[in-house]
Amino acid sequence: MAYRFDCSEASGRRRGIERAATSVREGALVVFPVDSAYGLGCDAFSPSAVDAVRALKGHGRHQPPPVLIGHARTVDGVAAGLTAPARDLIAAYWPGPLTLLCRAQPSLDWDLGDTGGTVAVRMPLHPIALQLLAETGPMAVTGAGAPGSTGQPQTCAEVRDAFGEAVEVYLDAGHLTRPEASSIVDVTGEHPRLLRAGALTESDLREVVPDLVTHG
Repeated sequence: MAYRFDCSEASGRRRGIERAATSVREGALVVFPVDSAYGLGCDAFSPSAVDAVRALKGHGRHQPPPVLIGHARTVDGVAAGLTAPARDLIAAYWPGPLTLLCRAQPSLDWDLGDTGGTVAVRMPLHPIALQLLAETGPMAVTGAGAPGSTGQPQTCAEVRDAFGEAVEVYLDAGHLTRPEASSIVDVTGEHPRLLRAGALTESDLREVVPDLVTHG
């Protein structure tokens, strides 16, 4: 059975986040607003749940999902060897539309796919996402678009039509109006490298890390 919660008012939001957190802890999948679009997520430390996300999206192991965290201090629990530029980017742009490709903590007991020892980490800005992550800890989250779709869903109804009861909880925050994806910066090397410009432009990022690499 799939549950939908109207998060436009306080009681629905509270009940929805409680139910979604329980579902995540039990290894189920949930949909919730992640800044500009809806995300499909699960417990990052549940291999079976991550497999279920992968199957629902039609992804292979070569497409590991990003990990979302609810507080910047959590990053050291999932990422290793963060450089000073990486920490400067975190201080400037988290929570917000910035994904950092980091070296993963080697001791973590998880299986996100064929990551090559890396993990893509972000702290989202949406209050519902932050409240949920505060209850669950790190979640593996990917865009909730149907397999083969090119855009990301701006309404919960679109996601429910695509995934139905394969998702246990839908947190409906109405129509999301910011269409830009997060920017992605690789911070595994000596100098940060821009992999994708999105809501944060190259110019924005250079204000914090002037040595940003944008080619090669």
